[in-house]
Amino acid sequence: MAVVGAGIVGCLVAREIVARAPQASVLLLDRDTVGTGASRRSAGLHCPRGATERVRRMTAYSQRYYAELKDSAPRLPIHAVPMSVVASPANAARVREIYLDSAELTPVDSPDGRTGPTDLRLPDSARVWDCRGAQYADVYALVHGLARELRPRVTLREGVHVDTMRAVGSADPGPDGVELTLGTGETVTADRVVLAPGPWLAEPAWRALLAPLGARVKKIVALHVERVPARTDRAVVFHDEDAFLLPLHASGHWLFSYTCTTWDVDPDDLAGGLSADDVDQARASLRRHAPALAEHRVSGRVFCDAYSPTGEPQVRALGDGRVVFAGAANGSGYRLAPAIAAEAADLLDLSSIPPHA
Repeated sequence: MAVVGAGIVGCLVAREIVARAPQASVLLLDRDTVGTGASRRSAGLHCPRGATERVRRMTAYSQRYYAELKDSAPRLPIHAVPMSVVASPANAARVREIYLDSAELTPVDSPDGRTGPTDLRLPDSARVWDCRGAQYADVYALVHGLARELRPRVTLREGVHVDTMRAVGSADPGPDGVELTLGTGETVTADRVVLAPGPWLAEPAWRALLAPLGARVKKIVALHVERVPARTDRAVVFHDEDAFLLPLHASGHWLFSYTCTTWDVDPDDLAGGLSADDVDQARASLRRHAPALAEHRVSGRVFCDAYSPTGEPQVRALGDGRVVFAGAANGSGYRLAPAIAAEAADLLDLSSIPPHA
């Protein structure tokens, strides 16, 4: 069994496989070091919400999973955070529809210390709710914690690129399965393969296989605002703009995420950091909500993620069923990773895998 991609999704897929089938031999591959792609740049905010019934189920599952994970290992970098949701009156009904019952949305008055930074500016007509169940994680550090747990149970290969991938059958020499040719010159054959490549959808080894899914890659930008959040500061989700302010208490600064609309980017081309346009667009959005924060010194993170045509993650068996794709989570890879991993494992029919498969 091989898992390609050792970000938050790939690591949780590997964890799910060995939990369900301890007898399976699992190879976990990553083109870089673990968690170095989208997981490293993730804001890591978990909101108890979902735009569709499936995503709401996945959110509920993942929320329980992370709570149990944190209980079992309290030092993991998962942090509860109070949160408020802001929307226009026209979208108030939609907010109540998409948030889980466990969020216990409670209407509150317009901005004060309970809705976020004290200089938050909201329109007089804005609706504001308190929301339970939010948390954020240092996803990069969390992935490293998961990898440390996995190392005795899986074979982890970092810095190993998959050059080609093809199904092999009874007419080919060697065992049936999926043959992977690696950048190291090795060739390995796995009974089944889970692809969790994050935004690297266009790799030659699987580009043709994934093309029918219709997933696209979009740029993601988040500002770091260099002001230390107060202990009582809350995350604030601006529903209408699909943006949020997150007090990263553990890191000592604020993060502002807004919706960037730059599509069809190559993740390997996004190593240059923030551009002037990125900063101008993000600050323009931030000024509408927290003008004082927008004038602080800023830095940030720039990367991308894979998005599906439906807005739901794609977990699909491909070809003859021996390859499973798990991803295109629409910027919610961390939030939904446990449920994505569970759905991928369901497609693998792990009960039929012999020891050392």
